[in-house]
Amino acid sequence: MRNKIIFVLAIIGLLAGLVSAYIFGIEKKPQPPAFKPASNPYAKGIYANGIIESYQANGVNINIYPEVPGTVSKILVAEGATIKKGTTLILIDDAVQRATVEQQKSQIELASASLKSAQDQLDKLRKSYELNPRSVSQSDLDNAENAVKVAKANVEVVRKQYDLGLALLSKYTIKAPSDGSILSINTAVGSYISAQGTYDSYSQGFNPVLVMGSSQTYVGVRCYIDEILISRLPQASQMNARMSIRGTNISIPLEYVRVQPYVSPKIELSSQRTERVDVRVLPVIFRFERPKDVDVYPGQLVDVYIGETEKKSTGAQQ
Repeated sequence: MRNKIIFVLAIIGLLAGLVSAYIFGIEKKPQPPAFKPASNPYAKGIYANGIIESYQANGVNINIYPEVPGTVSKILVAEGATIKKGTTLILIDDAVQRATVEQQKSQIELASASLKSAQDQLDKLRKSYELNPRSVSQSDLDNAENAVKVAKANVEVVRKQYDLGLALLSKYTIKAPSDGSILSINTAVGSYISAQGTYDSYSQGFNPVLVMGSSQTYVGVRCYIDEILISRLPQASQMNARMSIRGTNISIPLEYVRVQPYVSPKIELSSQRTERVDVRVLPVIFRFERPKDVDVYPGQLVDVYIGETEKKSTGAQQ
């Protein structure tokens, strides 16, 4: 009986092993990729990391810093808004400067009153002198004339101080320097801002108070070409490029704009100023027309392949 039990258990173990081997030996089909990886559309194309940015004739974006320090009292725009040149963006608390301007205005009134008093005194002395030259001494007359000149100079000085005060007061209102769109607002009502910008609690550094981009129909793409591949770049007149948006199957042709002829360390993608890198890159700027059915944003990373336009043969076939 005992031998039969052992025999049955052995058979069961053998069958379990065979079934397990069959189950684990079944080849599982891999799931299809969520999107088609970027592929090189050119015979001799080179790859480059690209970053989308607002299209500018120079630079990247419009970074706005205040010219005077102070506490933000009001923010009048929202991120993503399209604005016109001169639109008021941020108001800085100007209570102290406004009080200073009011004081300077009062000083103008005081100086003007002093000038009128000196002028009236001079007019009286002159009238008395015309009636009787002996009634007024030449010294008194000269002193009155000098008093009028001093009073006029005082009025001019306080008036210029008032104009300077008004000019400084206008700096407490930050306005849009050009047409464009608001990409980011890096401050809040009650925050302190200065000419260095605004303090970022996360990076523990200073950022622009606002960042603006152009509102043009074109969008820029800045590509970073590895210094090893620079020699393989086609001529500008024959340069073609295609951009693939990560996470999608969308591929967009790019138009060459210019090369920024300065090879620099590749720290732009990580934004780490103190990062030590051995790779240096050459920035090449392209542009494309803003697609209507695809959302793209400045700062978005893309894959770019750069190739050369194929030359068409003009010779007749024999």
